[in-house]
Amino acid sequence: MCETVKTPQGRLIEVSDAVGTVLAHDITEVRPGECKGACFKKGHKVTDNDVPHLARLGKRHLYILNIDPDMMHEDEAAVVLANALAGLGIIFNPEPSEGKINLIAAYDGLLKVEVQTLTDFNLVEGLMCASRHTNTLVRKGEVVAGTRAIPLVISREAVAKGASIAEAAGGVFAVKHLAHPKTGMIVTGQEVYDGLIQDKFVPAIRPKLESYECPILKIVFAPDDADFIAQAIHSLISEGAELIVATGGLSVDPDDVTRTGVMKAGAQELIYGSAVLPGAMVLISQVGSVPVIGIPACGMYHHNTVFDLILPRVLAGEKLTRSDLASLGHGGLCLNCEVCRFPTCPFGKSI
Repeated sequence: MCETVKTPQGRLIEVSDAVGTVLAHDITEVRPGECKGACFKKGHKVTDNDVPHLARLGKRHLYILNIDPDMMHEDEAAVVLANALAGLGIIFNPEPSEGKINLIAAYDGLLKVEVQTLTDFNLVEGLMCASRHTNTLVRKGEVVAGTRAIPLVISREAVAKGASIAEAAGGVFAVKHLAHPKTGMIVTGQEVYDGLIQDKFVPAIRPKLESYECPILKIVFAPDDADFIAQAIHSLISEGAELIVATGGLSVDPDDVTRTGVMKAGAQELIYGSAVLPGAMVLISQVGSVPVIGIPACGMYHHNTVFDLILPRVLAGEKLTRSDLASLGHGGLCLNCEVCRFPTCPFGKSI
């Protein structure tokens, strides 16, 4: 048996002496015209049958690892970390690729990220996880995050610490199912009700609701009359509406009475105003168990508004608070780009 040589990558050892040791790196096999790829992956434990295969590849020496009991190979660590990070609606392949595991959406829905917990996790030396933004719409099979141990070999203590942080939060990542409620629309405005001008809200809002598979139950045109609006809300709910979207009538003009009408309908926890442009005068409330969203006039003219940020969260069953709407201020400025790339843009994105 020859003497091994220590190197920064591990120990250099002859292939004939490597049985039972662990590879420190991938070994690539190239077959011209056929394939090129890793035939032995790092972390692989060398067997007797591997020796002739390695010899055919021209390998005379290998870098191998002898991992102390209190240490862990990066592949093993990645599996532990992925299990801890994954919450409801998150799946992953337990076979790491180059030491990394991707977390994947198990179905279509709204990605939720425990942002502070993710930061705490990443503060553990030697660990990392990068993700998409929280409240991002994701499709089944899309990658939402990736995690790994940064060094090839890491202490079990560090891995356990990171896993504990994630597990205490019930996982850092989850995907919420979206509901498809039957939706009633109330278009307010005396001028539209009297037929003096053509409505522009329905053409702007209907495609957005339909993109979430929310069927339009009925559209009601309402004058500037709070009692009429309140009655329209109750009528739509009695006809089976599971979501109410009211448009217009939310500015400071004395004829804008949508907010008053919603209040007269028995609104609970009404919130008026958000830290988003366009969409500062949005209204969110609930009448009984039915969410009510009031869209200000910007919904007619702008491609994306606060409505695009809050609708998915309402469909995910969230009851937004004043704090939620205030926090939208960071990233809540739409740049009104000549070519809109939403949602692949900064609008609605926050740390």
